[in-house]
Amino acid sequence: MAFDNTLRYVFFGIIILSSGLTLLTGEESVEMKIVEEPSSYGLQAQQFGSPVETLPLSLRVAPAHFSGPPHFSRLIGRCFSEIINDYKYELCPFHNLTQHEQRNQWNPYNGVLGVWQEWDILNNTFVAMVMKDGDSCGSLFRSARISFECGNHSTIVNVTEPVTCNYHLVLKTPLVCHPESMLVYPTLSKELQLRWDKLEGERLTGYWTDKGYSRRLREIFEDAGLFLSHSNHEQLQQQAHEVEQEKVRSGIFASFDQCKESFKELQEKVKRLEQELESLKNSSAPLENHS
Repeated sequence: MAFDNTLRYVFFGIIILSSGLTLLTGEESVEMKIVEEPSSYGLQAQQFGSPVETLPLSLRVAPAHFSGPPHFSRLIGRCFSEIINDYKYELCPFHNLTQHEQRNQWNPYNGVLGVWQEWDILNNTFVAMVMKDGDSCGSLFRSARISFECGNHSTIVNVTEPVTCNYHLVLKTPLVCHPESMLVYPTLSKELQLRWDKLEGERLTGYWTDKGYSRRLREIFEDAGLFLSHSNHEQLQQQAHEVEQEKVRSGIFASFDQCKESFKELQEKVKRLEQELESLKNSSAPLENHS
């Protein structure tokens, strides 16, 4: 079988036809689906001046529950968007951050930059919201930190990418204007406050090393739901992996590279099946001659 030629024609068909593809393995057929129809996506916008569409996005993991300053609950269910350097960013606090390329081209980028998971805390202060497990970026997954500045109304003022696939968004909001609005201690239950008080006292007596103190303080924040525990992180990673695998098994690919990788695996499967078939033929030949 001419796999190399088949590979080229299949990939060409993905771009031009964007239709379902079926590969015959000799025992079963495996249907390869493309999520959308990229052949006309963006191209029509160039030809007819229509606005750039956005593809439906899906999250790899579910957002964590609300946590943090109680007055931040006003942001639940709200989303803020801003166009910066040809990209539209949409932030839904305690849910996710997405990016949508605005330039008219056949395949503009639309993706999830991160899903709400936990807080970044420093010196008894909520410093930033942490969003992880966004769309794939090579061998990594996109992530983002959302920091806050005082402002008259809530709006996105800046987005940068300090490290590849790791984003930093600044949201101005009146919710952080009070000098004590982002303190962690007042948001804790009485039980957790007592644990923190005890920990601070033991630290002053030299009972804990800096490393031990940091570990115990993290446990308090985990119990408060401000940090995800290591086991919760692993559970999220496993869930995300299962979601990705199910999409691939269904023939739904989030990217062209993922489609190529899946096709390569199918090639290897076909090769193994052919080898097994050839082995069966060879083993049955002596029996046929004997009969």
